[in-house]
Amino acid sequence: MNYVSVENIAKAFGERILFKDISFGINEGQKIGFVAKNGTGKTSLLNIVAGDEQPDEGQVVYRKNIKVSFLPQEPNLDPNLTIEQTIFASENDTLKAISTYEKALQNPDDAEAYQLAFEQMDAINAWDFETQYKQILFKLKLDDLTKKVQDLSGGQKKRLALANILLSKPDLLYLDEPTNHLDLEMIEWLEEYFAKENFTLFMVTHDRYFLENVCNEIVELENGQLYSYKGNYAYYLDNKESRIANEQIATDKAKQLYKKELDWMRRQPKARTTKSKSRIDDFYEIKDRAHKRRNDHEVQLEINMERMGSKILELHNISKKFDDLILLDKFDYVFKKGERIGIIGKNGTGKSTFLNMITGGITPDHGKIIIGDTIKFGYYTQSGITIKEGQKVIDVIREFGDYIPLKKGRQISAQQLLERFLFDRKKQYDFVEKLSGGERKRLYLCTVLIQNPNFLILDEPTNDLDIVTLNVLENFLLDFPGCLMVVSHDRYFMDKIVDHLFVFRGNGVIQDFPGNYTDYRIYENSKEPTAKISETTEAKTKNTWKKDNKAALSYNEQKEYNKIERELKKLELQKKDIENLFVDGSLNEEEINSESQKLQDIIQKIEENELRWFELSEKLEE
Repeated sequence: MNYVSVENIAKAFGERILFKDISFGINEGQKIGFVAKNGTGKTSLLNIVAGDEQPDEGQVVYRKNIKVSFLPQEPNLDPNLTIEQTIFASENDTLKAISTYEKALQNPDDAEAYQLAFEQMDAINAWDFETQYKQILFKLKLDDLTKKVQDLSGGQKKRLALANILLSKPDLLYLDEPTNHLDLEMIEWLEEYFAKENFTLFMVTHDRYFLENVCNEIVELENGQLYSYKGNYAYYLDNKESRIANEQIATDKAKQLYKKELDWMRRQPKARTTKSKSRIDDFYEIKDRAHKRRNDHEVQLEINMERMGSKILELHNISKKFDDLILLDKFDYVFKKGERIGIIGKNGTGKSTFLNMITGGITPDHGKIIIGDTIKFGYYTQSGITIKEGQKVIDVIREFGDYIPLKKGRQISAQQLLERFLFDRKKQYDFVEKLSGGERKRLYLCTVLIQNPNFLILDEPTNDLDIVTLNVLENFLLDFPGCLMVVSHDRYFMDKIVDHLFVFRGNGVIQDFPGNYTDYRIYENSKEPTAKISETTEAKTKNTWKKDNKAALSYNEQKEYNKIERELKKLELQKKDIENLFVDGSLNEEEINSESQKLQDIIQKIEENELRWFELSEKLEE
């Protein structure tokens, strides 16, 4: 079933044409990942399709009676509402029924209103919706429902908008960078949620594992044209290479034909027949094909690096807290040459504070930080580049000099350097405030790297960067000979470039884990799910709507309850067997991957069974 038809749309800003004659459709069940380089019209196309922006030409046609929701990068929420009021303000019959029921409970004298509200809850099965409502809010860390929107951080607003959309159950959902402002645990939960729920999705995201595990189609906007790949991210990568190779073959053939036709054109007399005029028209088409060039200039990062001495960075008994919140507690570490450390942990556990202490922005409460004499930090912060009014892109780089040193004693001009960072000569004279979010991040990255650091500290460097830039940045970091410390929610990025992790577990606890992010998840999933059970219990004790009757379990529910108990025992035994295989160390790499997948499936089944068991247990206790 077709939900949306996009017909011959075009968009330009002045003389700059983003795209023209773009057509495609979105059908029920499709989960489309939309990828493109920054500045090529990705957000504009998404806004047009979602109805937030009008195309210069063409139209977007929707099927009647489908429910559509859009999650932009900057959600538009009423600042005067609380979290709970924001959620109940949405157009959702189930939430309206729950809201009516809640009001009826507060007025026990009106028996008729209570009975009507109760019957409505039963009619639309709103009782079961309670579990999902609480789970979504719990997973997105929105547990204080009385907090006003105006008091929320940017990340909390994005998570509230996301929760609102998920609860509204739209037929079609547009998402612009849905994983921004989510920690790794939230991202993995959302990934799982989208993979199993029956949403139709069209989304922009730079999270490549998200594209891999959620999407069943990738659509790419490149040089003003759309290319569709009927598969996930891995399928897209493989088939894009094939497409480029085929295009190159076609271009080479066109060049040969162009030479032949050019010779014919030069030999033709001025008076031409109808037949020769047709051939002339064909000649110009061949000329266009022969001169078609791919705009594949990649960011080239070969900035010089300051020499590094034997003493790098030493942390001795570092402690830091704010009021009762302990972020670091007597942390010790001595950095070695070439270390590549990833930093992960839930929001608010002290990751950015840790980086700011190392670079001198924050002083520890106790302990000592010793920095080697030769160490030069390059610190890429989440705050990004400071925009000065009237400043152009070229001016930002010239603040560091007209010529920038490279490896082996070479140098390039500020203009040449910007070209290597994908800013053409025309773009270099744009005002910085006119750049897209991704272009600003790319410019900021350029300013960090040209200062020749030998210890790079990157705090969420992947946010808003397009996939092309991410791949090149990863390749540069793999070759970077200095020390590297990265905070990132991009699992693909972390897996590729780090050797071990600092896991911020909260309450001042930092674990040094020997491996990348995927290794860590395998390790975590192999542990007992006690913590997960307690989390589920906590989620279920918050904001609970009680069905106001004393009904015990029905016959079928009692059978289900007993079956779940038997199933849980069986799954726990299977889990234990796999964990024992990991312990004895006899598995090869292929077997480890296979058994890890089995273990994850078992853990997911355990969690689903436990959730239902808790629901039935609560009914027994009523």
